[in-house]
Amino acid sequence: MRVNRFKAALALAAASALLLSACAESDRGGDDDAGANPDATFIFGAEGEHTAMDPMYTSDSISSRLNGQMIETLVTYTPGTVDIEGGLAESWEPDESGTVWTFQLRGGVTFHDGTPFNAEAVCFNFDRWHNQPPGINQSPDMSYYWQQFSGGFAENEEGRDDLGEPNYVSCEATDELTAVITLRNPTSKMVGLLVRQQFGMQSPTALEQYNADEIGGTPAAPEFSEYATAHPTGTGPFMFESWDQAAGEVVMVRNEDYWGGPATISRLIFRAIPDENARRQALLSGEIHAYDQPAPPDWATLEAEGMRLEVRDALNLLYIAFTQDHNVALEDIRVRQAIAHALDRQAMVDAVMAEGAEVATQFMPPILPGWNSAVPTYEYDPERAATLLAEAGYEPGELEVDFWYPTDVTRPYMPDPQSIFELFQANLEDAGITVNAISEPWTPPYLSNVQNGEADLHFLGWTADYAHANNFLATWFLRPLPQWGFDNQSIFDGLAEADAEPDEAAQTAMYEQLNAEIMEYLPGVPISHTPVAMAFAPNVSGVPVSPLLDEVFNTAQIDE
Repeated sequence: MRVNRFKAALALAAASALLLSACAESDRGGDDDAGANPDATFIFGAEGEHTAMDPMYTSDSISSRLNGQMIETLVTYTPGTVDIEGGLAESWEPDESGTVWTFQLRGGVTFHDGTPFNAEAVCFNFDRWHNQPPGINQSPDMSYYWQQFSGGFAENEEGRDDLGEPNYVSCEATDELTAVITLRNPTSKMVGLLVRQQFGMQSPTALEQYNADEIGGTPAAPEFSEYATAHPTGTGPFMFESWDQAAGEVVMVRNEDYWGGPATISRLIFRAIPDENARRQALLSGEIHAYDQPAPPDWATLEAEGMRLEVRDALNLLYIAFTQDHNVALEDIRVRQAIAHALDRQAMVDAVMAEGAEVATQFMPPILPGWNSAVPTYEYDPERAATLLAEAGYEPGELEVDFWYPTDVTRPYMPDPQSIFELFQANLEDAGITVNAISEPWTPPYLSNVQNGEADLHFLGWTADYAHANNFLATWFLRPLPQWGFDNQSIFDGLAEADAEPDEAAQTAMYEQLNAEIMEYLPGVPISHTPVAMAFAPNVSGVPVSPLLDEVFNTAQIDE
């Protein structure tokens, strides 16, 4: 049985959040169900091993989902939606400048080791992130999201041009349950990024006792602290019990004192199963209760076997990028427009993508505020493409482009790169463009080469880190990047101004205008947004799937 999730409207990071009601608070625990076993163990088949159980040092979705069972953030999303609501903070409010944020915290919460959760604990965590020492701790591999949030540290590593003056200034505990965070400049990322697991609140006692900041090795092969491997300590509905590295299993147990009420299951196991076919077989055989992102061709098979699919709203994008300074022809807007008109994106979506996928009209999904229904759309029109090429001075077959695509990979937004490429290659050649196919393994060569500007055209995509226009548009168009090879100061400045705009309605209007400007300039072609599913055993219910892939399993129910 397939369950399609309705589209959730985004609740922006408002000047103040609604206080959670007692009913909402109790909903964080499970509802009683006559057929559910409260002593059950839920086993989730993860796509691979987690990086670390200290969210500060992770950026991958596997680690984020694992850590999110144990460690909570100040703000969060209403389960199954992209609506922002209070987590460990009940409300938050910026001052008129947008640089001083006051967080009113939830009372009566303790960390798993008994340490009180209060404003001092919040400030301890923020100051810890800010004071990460130079060296491996400051590498993008270790502290990517803090660098996205603040841009630098109290003491930046020498020679790092990518680290600047930090936007974080201070955190002050003005009373037991009030934390005041001061920034140097206002930013639209403030609340959106704080939802990320990397900003989870951890016990100051445990962080100090188990030397959380002591990391050895290299960024590519880090050696984490005792805290990150054996003592993660948060406030969440599950507590760490053990990690069997040989078996690839992390075991967590129910937190009976959880502020939102005890979980509906007693134990939670994350089992690493890197092979997608093996995960499917493990679900069908009853070895696991759920796994994420089944391949779209497997959806029908899973359903035929009685498995249940929950389909998320699409919060992602597949796109083709033009690297203008790698092929001078791409500097001509008529050539870029011709390529866009030559691509039959709807036919590709119908042939390759999962049910519910849709053609993209701009570089962000329509679920987010700032999306603009009036942007230029470049409908499939091969005759118009040929005319534009002729106007640009190219005879049929004269324009030649190197078109790159990756191998040995599937992504939520790109389930079959070769099939997508072959369809678009035929489209371009039909319009009179000569296509040189170049394929490379996803990592390291493909990602490195296309991001360093070695391709004329290439596929890439994005799944949201947080539900905000900035997380899409500013990722690509805030500054000149080798991947795109263009310089448009109007777009760059516009995105910086939108990020600093404290008024939400004004900011949304700015992003709408920027979407129109970007599509008028046409730095690439947005292709599609694709829904992603999670597969469950037929006796499992109660887990709202998240567009941001950050489900917490404390409401899971297993009928026996």
